Amino acid sequence: MQAPLAFAATAPELDFAVVDAGPLAHAAVPTMRFAVRISARGGEAIRSVVLETQIQIAARRRGYDAATEARLFDLFGEPARWGSTLRTLLWTRHTQVVPAFTGETVVELAVPVTYDLDVVASRYLDAVRDGDVPLELIFGGTLFYSGADGRLQTGRIAWDRDVEYRMPAWVWRQTMDRYYPGAAWVRLSRETFDRLQGYKSRRALTSLDAALDELLGDQSP
Repeated sequence: MQAPLAFAATAPELDFAVVDAGPLAHAAVPTMRFAVRISARGGEAIRSVVLETQIQIAARRRGYDAATEARLFDLFGEPARWGSTLRTLLWTRHTQVVPAFTGETVVELAVPVTYDLDVVASRYLDAVRDGDVPLELIFGGTLFYSGADGRLQTGRIAWDRDVEYRMPAWVWRQTMDRYYPGAAWVRLSRETFDRLQGYKSRRALTSLDAALDELLGDQSP
């Protein structure tokens, strides 16, 4: 018979570190992988962890050249005001089960991401095209382990387990290029799409790209 579940007053303490990040090679939707090292401070045997992760972009922790400042204008306004407008951005939340380990393990978090440029974090990541993206990963969740009497114990991971990771900007762009090679994702209302499609047909243009190119004329990015 399985030992009953018990709630422990003092659960093992876990430490976290991000050791790598990159595009996930095989996924149905754009997905990034974050390799996270999890260490039990006392070397305990951990049966499993339901790991909850919040990923934020610490936008204040890097500098920006003039071209990047221009691309970020819609988010933060004039650079002269960035002392008050530049802020930390929530990127995404993720939950994943970590299998059993003793002492230490490295788990790859498979985190779905979006190219929807209506999402503030995606607009930021699209605008930052070199250097690093300063991330904060905040960990919480529930862990399961064996007590001294062999019974299954459970404990909470407090939301104070946060780590910093400087993700190379090319990692996000390479992930998007895998799913949208040479393209950007833009949301249009149905009415706007129908008008653009009508313009394309009336002008006998070969694509929506050609229609937009004609409408924009010689305007440069």
